[in-house]
Amino acid sequence: MSSNPENSPSSRSVAIIGAGPMGLAAAYELSKKGYSVDIFEAGDVVGGMSASFDFNGLEIERYFHFICATDFDLFELLDELKLSDKLHWVNTRMGYFARGQMCDWGEPFALLRFPFLSLMNKIRYAMKVMYCKNLKSFDHLDKLRATDWLKKWLGETGYDMLWHPLMYQKFYDLQHEVSAAWIAARVQRVAHSRQSLFKEKLGYLEGGSETLLTAMLDEITKKGGSLTLKKPVTEVTIEKNKVKGLLIDGALKPFDHVISTIALPYVSAIVPGLPAQDHEKLNAIKNVGVVCIIMKLSQRFSPYFWLNINHPGIGMPGIIEYSNLNPLDRHILYVPYYMPQNNEKWQWSDEQFRDEIIAGFRVMNSGFDEGWIESFHVSRCYHAQPVCTPEYLSKLPPMKSTVEGFYMADTSYYYPQDRSITESVKVGKQLAKHVFDSDARNV
Repeated sequence: MSSNPENSPSSRSVAIIGAGPMGLAAAYELSKKGYSVDIFEAGDVVGGMSASFDFNGLEIERYFHFICATDFDLFELLDELKLSDKLHWVNTRMGYFARGQMCDWGEPFALLRFPFLSLMNKIRYAMKVMYCKNLKSFDHLDKLRATDWLKKWLGETGYDMLWHPLMYQKFYDLQHEVSAAWIAARVQRVAHSRQSLFKEKLGYLEGGSETLLTAMLDEITKKGGSLTLKKPVTEVTIEKNKVKGLLIDGALKPFDHVISTIALPYVSAIVPGLPAQDHEKLNAIKNVGVVCIIMKLSQRFSPYFWLNINHPGIGMPGIIEYSNLNPLDRHILYVPYYMPQNNEKWQWSDEQFRDEIIAGFRVMNSGFDEGWIESFHVSRCYHAQPVCTPEYLSKLPPMKSTVEGFYMADTSYYYPQDRSITESVKVGKQLAKHVFDSDARNV
């Protein structure tokens, strides 16, 4: 087999749509191999849901992230970029506010002391966590609905106390469509991140995700890659079932390969040349949105990093007190409201969310005063969380399209894993490998 200079990496151009961690990871892998890479981002910053903003003098992510002990793809990339010293581990705590009482959660003694479960419910819950922790495959759970599976494990009483508020306040009328494999993978990831039965250990990057994003982008540009912000792609043009390039501002930019990392519901509109069956699959994908509130407080609200809530009249699904993981000079809290976009709360103003949160805080912490709030910010993302139904991957279009030179992925392809930076890195590498393999076959 003879070499074809036209298919050498340096002669092959790749467009990446979306400058989130997945898009940057794909671009980074391609640039290492000598490909000419151009990244196009419709927004004004890189990072997607991991992007940072100036929160009244504090540079912080709009949506919270944390690192678990099993995030191996992320660890490998940090080591390669000489950023491993920026990764810090902290023993964190989890809590549960239930029926007016603040309870410890997440370790055996806390489970034994929890007042709202019978001994049998507690045993069943502990067995479920250990079962998930030791799973080697999620295939058999892929066929089951999470609500059915959890009720079988925990009983109706255990499910209503521990899981119903979490499932309902994230998916609402879609809660019964979620796969058991997706839930089990979430439980396993956190379970494997424990330092011991009695200590939870989570990590954060010094400087936040921005540290990683900046390092990847620096390496990409050093190798000749480019980033264009505030340039939405109008169309991925296809001719004779082969990618021709991108239509941007009415002009065609030719490329040999195009990788899309934007939310799949947007792909159908900008890639009209995809096969009909791919359009059907793309249009059938369901996502819930998120309204994420971030607050800067003058005082600590609780000792917990993650605080679940099950209390009548409190509409908040939970609180992430990020400064209990990453020690900042102010107390930072996130309150993420996930919901289908047809939920009435999706139309709420920032002030309505603020009022509900303040009312809830007063119930949960009798010492709380509205004057603690120094800054308040609301971020919204329309397609934030795929609704991962049973046998979810079989319902997605292929990552490597039947259209030559076109590849697509979003957080749906992490399934059964949930969204995380490490999964973004992993899928970004997979997308790059599809390009490598395609060109290798054409040499």
